Amino acid sequence: MKAQKSRNHNPSGLGRAIINRRARDARQTQESRMYTTDIDPSSRLQSVTQERDLDEFLNTAQLAGTEFTAERRNLKIIQASTSTSQNPHLLSEQEEISTLRKHSEHKQRLRVPRRPPWTKSITQAQLERQEKDAFLRWRRDLAELQDRDKFLLTPFERNLEVWRQLWRVIERSHLIVQIVDARNPLKFRCEDLESYVQDVEGAEGEKGTGKGKRKNLLLLNKADLLTSQQRRIWADYFDSQGIHYAFYSAANATAKQEALREALTTVERSAAHDEAAEENQRIALPEEDEKARTADSTPEADMSSTVSGGSDDPIQSENEDKDVDSDSDVGDCDNEDPRAKVLSVVELEDLFIASAPDLSEFLDASGKHPEKLIVGLVGYPNVGKSSTINSLLGEKKVSVSSTPGKTKHFQTINLSDKLILCDCPGLVFPQFATTKADLVCDGVLPIDQLREHTGPVSLVVRRIPKAVLEGTYGLNIRTSGLEEGGDGSIRAEDLLVAYAVARGFARSGQGNPDEARAARYILKDYVNAKLLFCHPPPDCPADVFNRETRELALRRVAGKKRAPTTRVGKDADTYPIDFTISYPSDPPPLPGQSRKSHFLDKQFFDETASLAARPFAKGADGRTPSISRSILYPHHLSVADDGTPLAGRDQIGALMVNTGGGKKDHKKAKRTKQRSGKGYD
Repeated sequence: MKAQKSRNHNPSGLGRAIINRRARDARQTQESRMYTTDIDPSSRLQSVTQERDLDEFLNTAQLAGTEFTAERRNLKIIQASTSTSQNPHLLSEQEEISTLRKHSEHKQRLRVPRRPPWTKSITQAQLERQEKDAFLRWRRDLAELQDRDKFLLTPFERNLEVWRQLWRVIERSHLIVQIVDARNPLKFRCEDLESYVQDVEGAEGEKGTGKGKRKNLLLLNKADLLTSQQRRIWADYFDSQGIHYAFYSAANATAKQEALREALTTVERSAAHDEAAEENQRIALPEEDEKARTADSTPEADMSSTVSGGSDDPIQSENEDKDVDSDSDVGDCDNEDPRAKVLSVVELEDLFIASAPDLSEFLDASGKHPEKLIVGLVGYPNVGKSSTINSLLGEKKVSVSSTPGKTKHFQTINLSDKLILCDCPGLVFPQFATTKADLVCDGVLPIDQLREHTGPVSLVVRRIPKAVLEGTYGLNIRTSGLEEGGDGSIRAEDLLVAYAVARGFARSGQGNPDEARAARYILKDYVNAKLLFCHPPPDCPADVFNRETRELALRRVAGKKRAPTTRVGKDADTYPIDFTISYPSDPPPLPGQSRKSHFLDKQFFDETASLAARPFAKGADGRTPSISRSILYPHHLSVADDGTPLAGRDQIGALMVNTGGGKKDHKKAKRTKQRSGKGYD
């Protein structure tokens, strides 16, 4: 038998050499205590909106082409003082007003990065160096706004490769359509982008070929969430500003196309079923009867086939087209004001052609005029660019996701023999911001990656009334009055605790309500318009603008089942009392007294109690007997509750009553059914 080969204690080879090299490099990096500018080249097209100070410094050094070394040991700790009375993630009312005033004064300083002027005679290396230098200057200008002028900017896109996608889309497009969310159009609209579109020269952006040839269009997607009155208010504002706009709903257009597709499928199946039944009946009849029946029923069969076909009937086809192209809002009077109409797919395509510039001013690479109109779609992440393309095509051709930044590369799609769509990746343009909580509520930043949830939820409870929140989720939200240190208004913690308890969201350990998980659900409902709030134009109060929306929401949730307010069983002594219940016989509360204090006073000074003449403690909501003293030891039974001494049989009887009749067997506690929070969404 051949002896087994012993293990080599000094192995060698390619794999071992690679492992040793990695270990040695890691050890040298740790011992040198130096940073380097080595960047992973595999993440070139990854969208980057937020960076740590160190990452921002490294990327800036890479753009500048500078090599450096920096020591790690020089550390300086800065402690910022925060106020406990104000949420540090939100601004007060006065601070917000002054901040918005400063934003309007300096809005011309916010610019999108421009591609430097280029000609076909420069090399690729020279062009790339010019693009990096221009992008670096743009980054430094924004850093000056933040550091020197103390402006808070949105987490804008910091990756040069993603901005190059925007440059290519603008240069090859004739009409630039900026898609915004109709619930907050001014937040998603980038004014400097419209100026940059006018500055791009020629058909390919080459220097010296002429500016001002391209045109802009503002498309308000998700317009079905606005009422007709709200759309008219926005139309008046855009007309006063000279903005070319249109209202559209990709979700409604897709739903109509699916309904029409299902209807056509049903008609085809019914026609095939009728033909099969007629064929079976024809086979079952005798041959001579079948000939006579066929001769008599041929005109009727032709007529029935014509009617069942649907597409050959001009009246039916016209009615179906009207149903598909009609507005989604029932009861809106959009016929009176065509500016506020939500366009259909056909109307939007016609608008693209009507808004496009003259194609004779453009020349392609071969020196000929282009035959097809190229429409570029740009905008923030998650505003519905890919959904708009899918609705125009009638089927899903572009990947759609609720996570911001799904589209990574620009892509061109042939819509018809006259139109080509060019989809650009979602870009977070630099904008002035009051807080980052606004970006979360607008759907710009991913909710699943959220670390601080009190700020965004505080904005939600400010914008959505308490009655709408309670009706939507079936909750009874408890607020803190003046006696408890509050002001009677709903806070973020009140909503999160009530939602977490009703849905059964609890943290591991002591089982406290999981507020972070509840915040993610509530914020996603807000972004998806289950909790609807629409921002008004300037100089229009938000409460007046959303009055009709709130009335519709209250009518929609009227009579909804209420979720449980606690996880404690009803038979437990610790079951919380519902202070909202009142009876006609109850005395009126004192001035400034809260419901909780009024209820506790009524229960404590109840004259019908058995121990009303003595200080006593009452059980939870009357489920346990009232007592005035504890009974822990046998000698406590020598005196009755009213102070009367007991002796003889009376003392023995009291002992038997309080010890359960003298039985010593211990029975297991009966298991009660836990209340569930499911089924209230």
